[in-house]
Amino acid sequence: MHVMHKTGAAGTPAGYQVRFQQVHVNDGAELAIRALLDKQQFHDPEGLAAAAGITAATWPLFGQVWPSAQKLADLMQTYAIAGRRVLEIGCGLALASLVIQRRQGNITASDCHPLAESFLDANALLNHLPPLAYQTGNWGRDNPALGEFDLIIGSDVLYERSHPEQLAGFIALHAAPQCEVLIIDPNRSNRSAFNRCMAGQGFVMSEMLIDAPLHDGSPYKGRLLTYLRAA
Repeated sequence: MHVMHKTGAAGTPAGYQVRFQQVHVNDGAELAIRALLDKQQFHDPEGLAAAAGITAATWPLFGQVWPSAQKLADLMQTYAIAGRRVLEIGCGLALASLVIQRRQGNITASDCHPLAESFLDANALLNHLPPLAYQTGNWGRDNPALGEFDLIIGSDVLYERSHPEQLAGFIALHAAPQCEVLIIDPNRSNRSAFNRCMAGQGFVMSEMLIDAPLHDGSPYKGRLLTYLRAA
């Protein structure tokens, strides 16, 4: 991953600084990504954070390029998506969604963060892609416009104790009768609780260790968690 430069830019939300990065993806492809400059970026005069249930400390996290998101983008570069309606949950900067859009897949990105859609639109433009479908996806609330999906994907989505139960319930509402769920998890302690919650929703789980370094040589340790439910 290469940081091209750090600066504000036209179209950046007021009160924020951003940086532009080239993020390598498997098979030699790269994504141009506009991200928040750092984890201290917080400007919320209208109280959107409180309304969305997001703390000031966690507010900037959506706008960073995370290692597990890079691993999910790598996976989506070659994963079987033809004929499947795909949902990325907690998408943040939505690297995986951008990869699927580049492959002309049927992808909807979702997040609870009020700024996620504007960054998604900006990054689609940077990569010369048509606009992506986006829907608010708040795991603890109703999301009636979201619908059902055949493949649900996410990365590093189990970092709070409330997430396993909330996320499993959200997935159950938006999974088609026959559905596959893929989660890249950096060995979070909430993984076991999530496995139990998904089993309660009728999903059978398997996992694969991931220990290959990132494309820039940084070490990575995690798991690909796969959950299957038959019709």
